[in-house]
Amino acid sequence: MSNAAEVELFGNDDWSVQADGIEHRGTGYFIAREVLSARRAEGLWDWPLQMAEKRWCRPSLFREAFLAALDRFGIGRDADLLRSFALGYGIRAVVSPAAEAFVTLGDVLQLREDRDAVRAAARQPARALIAAGA
Repeated sequence: MSNAAEVELFGNDDWSVQADGIEHRGTGYFIAREVLSARRAEGLWDWPLQMAEKRWCRPSLFREAFLAALDRFGIGRDADLLRSFALGYGIRAVVSPAAEAFVTLGDVLQLREDRDAVRAAARQPARALIAAGA
């Protein structure tokens, strides 16, 4: 960070928006202004998806600071931004301001150690049960 970062343009409990980017107050994690609008190959915004993987990142506070930074820096929003937050944090985290209790996508999509250990019991169709007199 440069000396230009000393002036806070926006802040909340976790994040500080400065002239050269945004910084997490607790960890010092910094996202430079030049890369805030970075996209992935499919058009989704990179930072909402990356930050969803960080256990220490509270979704509502990151979203608030990220959107404030976009506004301050004149970076336009689009539908893919909403999709990026929804995929990263879940639909409710995008809609609700109380998003602290939501599970991140990274926590949901963890591989099981033994894929064969959990198998759902096959259910018989209702027609078969009726035909059998059950």
